[in-house]
Amino acid sequence: MIRTASASRRARAAVRAAAGGPLVTYALIALCSLVFLAGPASGLNPSYGTGTELLAAQAAHFERWGVIPSRLLAGSAEALLTPLTALFVHGSWLHLLGNLLFLFVFGGMAEGRMGRVAYALLYLATGYLALVAYALAHPNSGQTLVGASGAISGVLGAFLCLLPTARVTSLFPFLFFLPLRFPAWIVLVFWFALQWLAARTATVQPGVAYLAHLVGFALGFAATWARYRGRRGARRPRGAAPGGRTRVSSAARASEGDSQP
Repeated sequence: MIRTASASRRARAAVRAAAGGPLVTYALIALCSLVFLAGPASGLNPSYGTGTELLAAQAAHFERWGVIPSRLLAGSAEALLTPLTALFVHGSWLHLLGNLLFLFVFGGMAEGRMGRVAYALLYLATGYLALVAYALAHPNSGQTLVGASGAISGVLGAFLCLLPTARVTSLFPFLFFLPLRFPAWIVLVFWFALQWLAARTATVQPGVAYLAHLVGFALGFAATWARYRGRRGARRPRGAAPGGRTRVSSAARASEGDSQP
């Protein structure tokens, strides 16, 4: 009886999500875009000046809203909020667009399967914990960490768990960027392998925080498996064939990750 009621609630949540589209995904894309455009990193806001003045404003912006591992582990209330605020701050146009591409492609269907509330909680929780994990691995680092990649990696992990056979149109550099369709599990396992290899050679210098990607992906997959194990999502997303296959498109390459400006 309890199991039936729970399934009914999940079904109703999925129907509501489908009715209005992936509103949480769209809201996250809009919020990240607005924060970036209004901030100094976009270079479009004249109030931040130009040249060295703009660079100083960018550094101050990242320091205020991003995660600095040494400060986070000191435990101040302000620092403990930065793993949330950092999710909406990006270091460059490439960083922003790479992240939002993956969120747009994979987020909508994951949201439709999970429901808006569960999806939003997964996004924020995996993003927060991925940044905390990076800080724990580099406790003495004074580099600033910004970006939504840890949270988006959590979405990718959830997608792999819920829709492993969805067909993804992908552009692989070593295949001359030919648009080819593969099951999502191939694309996402390949992506994870790239992150793993890059993380093994990464340093604490400015660059991409691959460890945050790995942690976010693993947490997203594990949390989704723990909640939905033994059953698929409450409904088949739009575009899915009766056999469970869904067509989506993606640039199957490592996106710009959580950035250390």
